[in-house]
Amino acid sequence: MNLPSGNSHNNSSVNKPRRGWRVSLAARWSMLMILVCIAALSCAAILDYFFPHELLLVAGICLMIFVPISIALVRTQLRPALELFRAMSGTVLSYQDRDFSFGLHWQRNDELADLVDAHNDLGHVLREQRLDLVQRELLLDSMLQNTPVAMLLVGLRGHVVFGNITARQLLNNGRKLEGLTLEEILQQVSHSLREAMGHGGDGLFTVSASKLPVVEHAADDSDEDEIYHLSRRSFTLNGTEHELFLIRHLTVELRRQEVQTWKKVIRVISHELNNSLAPVASLANSAGALISRGQYERLPEIMRTIEERAQHLESFIHGYARFAKLPTPRLESIHWHSFIGRLQSQLNFQVVGRLPEEPAMLDVAQMEQALLNLLKNALESGSAPSGVTLEVKPMVEGVRIEVSDQGSGMSDTVMSNALVPFYSTKRHGTGLGLALAREIIEAHGGRIMLNNRDGGGLTVSLILPV
Repeated sequence: MNLPSGNSHNNSSVNKPRRGWRVSLAARWSMLMILVCIAALSCAAILDYFFPHELLLVAGICLMIFVPISIALVRTQLRPALELFRAMSGTVLSYQDRDFSFGLHWQRNDELADLVDAHNDLGHVLREQRLDLVQRELLLDSMLQNTPVAMLLVGLRGHVVFGNITARQLLNNGRKLEGLTLEEILQQVSHSLREAMGHGGDGLFTVSASKLPVVEHAADDSDEDEIYHLSRRSFTLNGTEHELFLIRHLTVELRRQEVQTWKKVIRVISHELNNSLAPVASLANSAGALISRGQYERLPEIMRTIEERAQHLESFIHGYARFAKLPTPRLESIHWHSFIGRLQSQLNFQVVGRLPEEPAMLDVAQMEQALLNLLKNALESGSAPSGVTLEVKPMVEGVRIEVSDQGSGMSDTVMSNALVPFYSTKRHGTGLGLALAREIIEAHGGRIMLNNRDGGGLTVSLILPV
């Protein structure tokens, strides 16, 4: 808008140095009133000269002449200031709409000029901050879109607010997710992912390779199940509750960690073999020397030492071989009541719900070993024995066994490595409990899931097919 004295424009360089004398508003108004008074006195003197005895007439004529003139002069002086205030009000409204491209221009060099300069400086600062914020948002969006972690932001009513490229590929075959509801998305994903997102807290789950999206399946031609880690966080955004789902593909990372772990295991086995075989060789050499000299009294002690070292080495190797050479499951029909009763005779835990009446086809020895490992972990988690529970739930696709505790649960780091063989947070742990349970369940054609419980603790779910 073009104003006589104050106008709004979208020029970034709105502050220009003013030259000339500075005339303040008070000085301008004082000069105006002095001029009006001088003119009024002059007019009164002239009228008094012609009408010396008519005081009221002179006063009336002066009022009729100078009151309209004074009003006109005041309006003339106030009009630019009022237009400036209207323009300033318009720029403030544009600032509220986050449009900081407008500024003001005031031609006079007075107090209002200082106000205009301060207003324009504020607009310049807001404009620079807005530009910096836009650049940061572009950088953040680029990072979020290209991260390998699938990110899904869901609003209070279940509608997806944001989904990056990885989330689109994993959950919707590369198509847009914004605007869809979480329920609509879960209807077209794998059953294991739907169960993991339905549980509260973080979780670890596996997805069959045949049910992966084309993009994920093309990256790995093997038929092994893919492992994912799910974490969720709730926070307030723009005054509304939102939930953020983060789904991280762990298969490649776990394989890399498994290779490093196997290298470490080989070094440990080599060290243990050397520690056991070197004394045995030395003792055997000593025994031979004693026999050649006919000294037989120390031979029983030497043979006992050799036997102890051999038994220790056998026990050590057997622990690793049991995991590395898991035999093919020999399925047989078992009744749940007798099977769970045998477990309760060895460990103290609570059975939740009713056990299925229908028998199951399992390798009894392997499944017993897997559940014993899980129950021992639950009892060692800091949970009271009464808080360690086992529940068997019949499902359409098979049966679900849940082992739960009321311990401290797992952190993201521990859960990400929980299925890696020989990874343990215990001082004297072997790190084979969960890894062996995973091998046994997958050998039965099932899958394993780990979920932190909302009230604290961990739930390990074993899903076995019919």
